[in-house]
Amino acid sequence: MYQNPILSVQGVLRLSVSKAIEMIKFGLIITSVIIILDQITKYLVMDYLDGGFIVITNFFNLVYVFNTGISFSLFSNDTSWAPLVFALVGCLFVLLLMYWLYKADNKIHASGLGLIIGGALGNIIDRLVHGAVFDFLDFHLYDYHFPAFNIADTSISFGVFIVIIDSIFIQESKKNVT
Repeated sequence: MYQNPILSVQGVLRLSVSKAIEMIKFGLIITSVIIILDQITKYLVMDYLDGGFIVITNFFNLVYVFNTGISFSLFSNDTSWAPLVFALVGCLFVLLLMYWLYKADNKIHASGLGLIIGGALGNIIDRLVHGAVFDFLDFHLYDYHFPAFNIADTSISFGVFIVIIDSIFIQESKKNVT
């Protein structure tokens, strides 16, 4: 039976676009949940602490800290242009991640990217609204305090972990099967 190669290509393209849309939807649902959780927790903790801190355990505090830098307070400064520059760089990073999400071929990868995008956007919102990122989770061991962080930072870390695990183990095992 004769099969038109053009129709066959169209079917493959339709299937790949459909899968891309599915991955984008899935990733953006996770992104939305993270942004909502991040912003609600920041609002509640800001309101409750009102500039102070609370000792929860001998290794964990809730603190009221604004980070003007990037991860772990790197490049912290008080210049007026820094929040806008960091927000713009963050937006470019999110656009690259959105393209990667479009190319994702499984929900594990899409969920990792959704976590990263959600965390990045949560922190971008802070930079645009407050001029810095609000951090409130403070883990410590005696006098050593790990840099304070928030739900967005945690989401980014888990997302990176998921993407790495997916890339190393799941994608590699798919290559070895075929």
